[in-house]
Amino acid sequence: MTYSRIRLFPPNNPAPRLASLPLENTRRWISTYEDDGNSAPVSVFLTQKTFQRIMEHASSDLEKEVGGILVGKWCLDSETPRQYIVVTASLPARFTQHGSVFLTFTQDSLVDIRAKIDEEYPEAVIVGWYHTHPRMGVFLSQYDTWLHEHFFPELWQVALVIEPHSEVGGFFVRQAGGVLDPGRYFGFYELDDIARPSIVHWNNLQQGMAEGKNKGVDHNE
Repeated sequence: MTYSRIRLFPPNNPAPRLASLPLENTRRWISTYEDDGNSAPVSVFLTQKTFQRIMEHASSDLEKEVGGILVGKWCLDSETPRQYIVVTASLPARFTQHGSVFLTFTQDSLVDIRAKIDEEYPEAVIVGWYHTHPRMGVFLSQYDTWLHEHFFPELWQVALVIEPHSEVGGFFVRQAGGVLDPGRYFGFYELDDIARPSIVHWNNLQQGMAEGKNKGVDHNE
């Protein structure tokens, strides 16, 4: 198996921002794999605007896999050792090779994504990636896992998988030791004005209890 030498990251990896968990305007969505009380080592906060854009891209081709990059902020809670990411934007990958059961980021697609980040989101970092599994379910294939390990090696980088036909999805997050379970996905925090109706409609997630209210980082770019 070969892979591109194009780097998605600059030579110096960033350090986490120190900030309080942005719990004030969130809804917690929990997967069935969290019923035992185990939570992801890195919490995911996803803005409604970004969720909507991801879903629009996911439904743009219901027969072939599509995907892209998640950008935002990597943070460390100022009161606890809890790490979290805030996903503030998604960048659909162009120039990909894709079919009903595969998606490949070509060198052209990686160069295009890197250029967009430098131009439009210079203060953001790549916090992960997303792709669809039409009619296949929510899991990471052997190739998905390989791609994640090679292109998104940081412990705080995540993989989002969406099955657009049955409207299910979830985030794959490494455990503290770096182990990634390709069959175990986590939910996330829907981040925006809590007065607005939720736009999350995935059938495999349930809304959880609010954790409290804190002043958090500004999630607007």
